[in-house]
Amino acid sequence: MASVMDAKSQNIPSTNDVVRQYQDSLQALRSRLDSLEQVSREARLDNFMRFRLFTPATFYHSVAIGKLLLADTPSDDVNRAVDESLLNIYLNNPRLVKMGENRLRESRELQDVSEPLRNEERLIEEVAPVPDDVVIAAPVDVIVTKPNFWTFKGAYSLQMSQFFVSGNWYKGGESNYSALGTVTMEANYNNKQKVKWENKLEMKLGLQTSESDTINKFKSMEDLLRLTSSFELRAHKNWYYTLQLLAYTQFYPGYKSNDPVVYSDFMSPFNLTLSLGMTYNVEALNKKLKGSVQLSPLAYSMRFAARRNVASLHGIGENHHAMDEIGCQLLADLTWTFSDNVNWKTRLYGFSSYHRALVEWENTLNIQLSRLFSTSLFVYPRFDDSVARDEHYHYFQLKEYFSLGLNYSF
Repeated sequence: MASVMDAKSQNIPSTNDVVRQYQDSLQALRSRLDSLEQVSREARLDNFMRFRLFTPATFYHSVAIGKLLLADTPSDDVNRAVDESLLNIYLNNPRLVKMGENRLRESRELQDVSEPLRNEERLIEEVAPVPDDVVIAAPVDVIVTKPNFWTFKGAYSLQMSQFFVSGNWYKGGESNYSALGTVTMEANYNNKQKVKWENKLEMKLGLQTSESDTINKFKSMEDLLRLTSSFELRAHKNWYYTLQLLAYTQFYPGYKSNDPVVYSDFMSPFNLTLSLGMTYNVEALNKKLKGSVQLSPLAYSMRFAARRNVASLHGIGENHHAMDEIGCQLLADLTWTFSDNVNWKTRLYGFSSYHRALVEWENTLNIQLSRLFSTSLFVYPRFDDSVARDEHYHYFQLKEYFSLGLNYSF
């Protein structure tokens, strides 16, 4: 009793008072939460009212019901303005209204949202940032292809002709057969900077028969085996310092009609020239005229004949097989392409020493008749004062032939 009197005297609340205060606090919190829920619901409703203006024109029941009721429904100014705008569309432009509220509810595009929608967020493992400099741990094989500075070319042709005349032909004449084969192969190196090495191998062999020659069954009308090799260093633009090797001989023994004497043969003679000079690469007339012109103030020439009886016919002294000289050399090798089917190849060679002079001018006019057939005209004037002088032609010599045949090139 004394303790109760002490508690009242000290104003300590009783148990009933504490419970009553706690209940009052819960009631106040509930009222506050209800107010917040109402505000949120009104805000969602207000947002929906405004949202109707920005969707396709739809007939909403609330707009018509609000006008048909005799009593005014409570509404704020914003919602009232939205309803007035929609009603104006329903009455004046009904063709714009394509959908009704029932259709929206059936398709579930219009739903009453009682709970706020929240996006589900999931945290995944954070990806480490990619460094600016990617370091490749595994070894990488790097393949470096060395450029190929070599080019290869070749041309092949076989031409044949046949001529027959009877023994009683009123103009006379003689039947004969002839064939001419030519092969030209090139292997050239060019590093596109300073160094060039050009190699050309030419092989020609032409044979003919004639009824009047009773001694020689075949005679050569064209016989050549020639190698030209030039090593060049660029000096300036199209000018090159040149070291050139020129060597040539023939395949088949050379005869004259009804004469058993051999006038030339393989390695009889064999000519070799080693020259040092400069070469100018020609490229003119819209690149239709191409080739080179070499000037060599210093040239060494050697002529060899394996047959002793042939040596004297080619300027080599008696009882000797070879002769050599120092002189100068000129070599021009050009190709003029007139069209895709016609071209002219010319080669001018000249050598001069203190004792003799040699000039050879080979000219070939090629006409491509089709992909495999062509015709050629070959004219070959020559001057050589190291041989015996002829009464009619002096030191000049001439060879010419016209052929039609098959050719192939790559």
